[in-house]
Amino acid sequence: MKRVSITFLAPVFMLLAVPSSAQWNALERGSDNIDVVGHIALGGQLSVMDMEIEQEMHRPYAYVARGHIGPYAVKGMDIIDLSNPSKPKVIKEWRIEDEELHTGLGGMDVKYFKWKGKYYVVQSTQFGPGPNVNLGAVVFDVTGLPDPNKVVEVGRINAPDFPGGFHNIFIYKHSNGRVYLFTTVNGGQASVYDLGMLVEGDAEGALVAAVPVPSDARGAPAGAEDILPSPLFYHDLYVATHPDTGQDRFYGGGTGGYYVYNVSDLDNPELLFKMTGINGVAWGHTFTPSPDGRYAVTETEYQYAPLRIFDMKPALDGETVNISQPISAWTANWEHLVHNHEVRWPYVFVSGYLDGLQIFSLMDPKKPETVGYYDTYTGPKMAEGEFGMYNGAFGVDVRNEDGLIVISDMSTGFWTFRMDGFSGWKGSDWGMPDVSSVQKWDDEEEGTR
Repeated sequence: MKRVSITFLAPVFMLLAVPSSAQWNALERGSDNIDVVGHIALGGQLSVMDMEIEQEMHRPYAYVARGHIGPYAVKGMDIIDLSNPSKPKVIKEWRIEDEELHTGLGGMDVKYFKWKGKYYVVQSTQFGPGPNVNLGAVVFDVTGLPDPNKVVEVGRINAPDFPGGFHNIFIYKHSNGRVYLFTTVNGGQASVYDLGMLVEGDAEGALVAAVPVPSDARGAPAGAEDILPSPLFYHDLYVATHPDTGQDRFYGGGTGGYYVYNVSDLDNPELLFKMTGINGVAWGHTFTPSPDGRYAVTETEYQYAPLRIFDMKPALDGETVNISQPISAWTANWEHLVHNHEVRWPYVFVSGYLDGLQIFSLMDPKKPETVGYYDTYTGPKMAEGEFGMYNGAFGVDVRNEDGLIVISDMSTGFWTFRMDGFSGWKGSDWGMPDVSSVQKWDDEEEGTR
């Protein structure tokens, strides 16, 4: 049973509330305030991975990573035209050469960026023993869309010191004006690449920095010692401007929990504080701050784990260097788990595996309230136990300009949604800085909005 409570939000936006007695069933897959706009099946069970949508309305494109372990696996990227969100259309399929010879997960995370008037996409890859085991990402010039013939590969990032590729990536416009790719690797750091240098032909010099995992970090997923060359690693990462200080701050989830660094000077990353020693958290998955940098939504990807909400103010005020107690938690179904999330304060948009799209409000961070949902996967579990949880909604993103919500589902494909009362997002509507995962490519003073 998925329960949703009535929540009163800011007067500018009022959602149609869902009765607390609402119950999911095969005919009622979602709450009344969530409209399915469009859907396209991409083909192949467990073959759809993460995704991202471009933010400018005149570029209605989404990018979906393709790959996984299994007989249906493809390894590459799909480009989707959202000129008509009710009829999403695949206009380009890119696949790694000699696809059938590649082992491992294939295409994993995908992000886009803008540099000197041109648009680019970075498709991260994770290949096992065999071809391209050192390949971390492939970079494409997509300026010429919607013409698929004008999508051109412009470079590849290889990381021979960290074989196995990049599981997650984040692209950030730094306060120094450069555009950086932050990557996770199978080692004790997050590698940082200058994407301007890369697309201008200097692939050798593009690796410019690294953010370390603290050497005293302890804890890892069960069995990780068999698959990870280093016991220290980041799983996911996020970078944003901290409004109160103007710092560029790195938020990393990995071995032992969560870590916040000042990366204004990339040559000298400064550990500001930790969030470790948390009951039930041996390692961090995803770590996303609120626009003002005070609150954090954190994830630990194992069955029964909720999203934990932290108040980082004691660390920000210098009262402590470690926070170990969340102030609240949220879950859609206590027996399941979620995969990822996007914060558009006060909303958190969740890709919840078997629970599909979930949206909850942090208007009161101590009392998270579900405000909408839609189940994108209604098939059976793949197996009993925790492994059976890993199917369904994988990636989630939000277009700030008009509030379009998109989901990539591992088995059912690509979905577009709208939520009643949510027609776009900017921080000032909520008394917050204009900071989210969305970058301000054309703003020379601020890196993120």
